[in-house]
Amino acid sequence: MGVPGSFADRAPTGLADTELFAVDAYRTTFDARVLEVDREGGCLRLDRTAFYPTGGGQPHDTGMLTGPDGALEVTGVRREGGLIWHTVASTGSTGAGGGLTDGAELPDVGTELAGEIDWSRRFSLMRTHTALHILCGVIWADYGIPVTGGNMEPLKGRLDFPFPAMSADLGAQVERRINDEIERAHEIVVDFLPRNIADADPAMIRTAANLIPASIDPLRIIDIVGLDRQADGGTHVLSTAEVGRVRVTGTESKGKDNKRIRLEVVDPEPA
Repeated sequence: MGVPGSFADRAPTGLADTELFAVDAYRTTFDARVLEVDREGGCLRLDRTAFYPTGGGQPHDTGMLTGPDGALEVTGVRREGGLIWHTVASTGSTGAGGGLTDGAELPDVGTELAGEIDWSRRFSLMRTHTALHILCGVIWADYGIPVTGGNMEPLKGRLDFPFPAMSADLGAQVERRINDEIERAHEIVVDFLPRNIADADPAMIRTAANLIPASIDPLRIIDIVGLDRQADGGTHVLSTAEVGRVRVTGTESKGKDNKRIRLEVVDPEPA
């Protein structure tokens, strides 16, 4: 299905061929070849992957890798030194760290594997991540305030903002605004911008700029057309309408100039 956007000439060389999640969040299956094996850690590195690695507040994908010797469960995905590693477990047999109990069960370098993403988890995270971007866009549009931190799990998330004070009805106001934007069915597109251009726009990087290493150039940009445009590496839906509905489940003061908004994503109410 892909992600809308004409960015082929601006994306980092080879990205679309190796980090499949970056250009097609809806892709659930792929073929890959094992490039490196960490038998002690129970991890594999592949020549390409659709599994999203933990980063930017978004948890990793899970799923399966199947080869000539059977299926392996992907229990963790991380980026380390720019490389993506998949922690795997034989079905029904995991060690204390979530990896294989017997490193000898890992496939050899060069083995061809078929990967499959746990779509239910991936789509829940896509909906949640997009909902948080809508929240971020609403706060920026209404108050001109950036985000200072955040986290998410499937269908739940939170963002922190440097509000000096917080009204009692902020949560209800924000919930209405988010759901209004969801109903507008904004298209969501991806782009890539040179780092110097992105750094010059305070609306483009809503977190502290030093949280994004200078070596990442160009930056991947997620554009909720007509609402929010900012640097982000995560997976998102194609339209805000796919989010469903959002409930703001809490607002908290975490200290001076630090206010937290929590939300959950739910299915839309029947017509």
